[in-house]
Amino acid sequence: MLVELQPVAVVVGGRTEVVDDDWGRETAVIRLDADRFGPEALYGLEAFSHVEVVYHFDRVPAEKIETGARRPRGNPDWPLVGIFAQRGKNRPNRLGLSRCRILKVDGLDVHVEGLDAVDGTPVLDLKPYMAEFGPRGAHRQPEWATELMRDYY
Repeated sequence: MLVELQPVAVVVGGRTEVVDDDWGRETAVIRLDADRFGPEALYGLEAFSHVEVVYHFDRVPAEKIETGARRPRGNPDWPLVGIFAQRGKNRPNRLGLSRCRILKVDGLDVHVEGLDAVDGTPVLDLKPYMAEFGPRGAHRQPEWATELMRDYY
């Protein structure tokens, strides 16, 4: 089965280099494709505090894609875990998912804070974050994940 996607927007501004950590202070604009969308596509989004952004890790070369297990960030102190048990960028379909704060919506632009995607990144979809889509019940994660995320945002 072949799935073809066309970006709906692009990330403008923010970081220009792919560097992990300290994403919480980054601000950027998600700019909708003006050839496909008008401002009405964003009507009502400003009523939400956060937006989930699905994007393409377009700078990951095909030969760097991981399909098995690896140590997150190559850290020998962390366990060998499968690619689907981590959120690394070298994923089979190179899809990223980020939840970030909406600062404002202006025409075709969504100004955000805490988006962990770099300038020029193709955005595949935007979804308002609704609390009901958050985890139900208690959640858990391994200690290595907590350690990895300590300085991410």
